Amino acid sequence: MTTVASDRRNSKDSPAQAPSEVGALLRAWREERRVSQLELALRADSSARHISFVETGRSKPSEEFVLKLADHLDVPVRERNALLLAAGYAPRFPQTPFDDPAMDGLRAGLERLLQGFEPYPALVVDATYQVVAANRGIAMLLDGLPEDLLVPPLNAMRITLHPRGLASRIRNLGEWRGHLLHQMERQIALRRSAALRALYDEVAAYPVADPGEDTAADGEVYHFALPCRIEHEGRVLSFVSSISTFNTPMDVTVAELAVETLLPADPATVKYLQSRG
Repeated sequence: MTTVASDRRNSKDSPAQAPSEVGALLRAWREERRVSQLELALRADSSARHISFVETGRSKPSEEFVLKLADHLDVPVRERNALLLAAGYAPRFPQTPFDDPAMDGLRAGLERLLQGFEPYPALVVDATYQVVAANRGIAMLLDGLPEDLLVPPLNAMRITLHPRGLASRIRNLGEWRGHLLHQMERQIALRRSAALRALYDEVAAYPVADPGEDTAADGEVYHFALPCRIEHEGRVLSFVSSISTFNTPMDVTVAELAVETLLPADPATVKYLQSRG
């Protein structure tokens, strides 16, 4: 409350001026989230007048107030650093490379998590779906794909949607492709990532062959989630996807990691994977 009150006092006698860089950025995030100045003010224990002064440059927000607004607007960690820089403050969140020794504990924990999920497939991807870790279940699904598609760094979206990749084996490709593209669209809206937009444009332009009718087994009904039905060695395996991220991340790299696990969607898939060990 002390910080906000101080910001209010500073704004009363400030002359009108052009929107500041941080003000323009905050306004853009607010409008993208479809939040009014009044609603944001109520969330941040401030006033609509003060939010307006910050956005127009009549008031310089404190470092903590910038972070408070960013939190209530669900601004990604990477972009919170950009807001702080625009307001004249130092970045708060480091970006540690995933292979840095400081990440040893995190990498070891993720490896144990992926191994513990075997024989079911699981992987870890970054903000642009680059695969940073995967287990043997994923290796099984990728077995037999063209070698040029498997040259590191692997990208989960490219591998899945490329016509010579997993797309050629996915029986319900139309549904699954639509789900993945919609997922990317949500991420682009959240993160405003040029790299993610470029990836989306690339994979959305891949030619899509007519996979024919997806014929599930008689009586097979999925009520809880859309399955990915993928051919493997003459049989069709069914999976539903679950994605996990880190709570309250304090590092840009960690904030952008996601763990995706593929859960068997039917007893036949469970039996087959367990038989392979």
